[in-house]
Amino acid sequence: MTETTFSHQKANSPEACYTDGGLRSFFAYRDTGVAAATKGKVRVQLVRAAHKSSEAKGGTGFHFHTADVHVVYMVRGWAKFDYDGINTLVEAGDCVHQRPGIVHSLYDWSDDMEFMEIIMPGDFATTEITPAATAAARHPTRPAERINRWRK
Repeated sequence: MTETTFSHQKANSPEACYTDGGLRSFFAYRDTGVAAATKGKVRVQLVRAAHKSSEAKGGTGFHFHTADVHVVYMVRGWAKFDYDGINTLVEAGDCVHQRPGIVHSLYDWSDDMEFMEIIMPGDFATTEITPAATAAARHPTRPAERINRWRK
């Protein structure tokens, strides 16, 4: 069994700052210290809008994660996701479990958007994909129909 340690990050501590350099340049990230305390078993991070969604040119683009568990809890504001072709509005107080490998995109958000992610394992990978590849993965027998839907 992996040994873990106690962790308590105070909101006003120097470690509790938001930084650039995360997965997306238009978001700011706050590491809560859980990944270090669990030796990478779990990552808990806060993500907030650092730029308006209109400045992000389409948002995250379509991608998926290798995580076994990926939970998003919207702390404030709202965000619009596409989860396997279903547009989903996630508002403050909402909680989403992204099943492993779900193809998704975060394409619009409020200026005050902030969410918490709980991810296992903490060193998950993200794979970026194209809309055409997304369509083919969702409906291998009808990719052209799905591709045209995105071009509207």
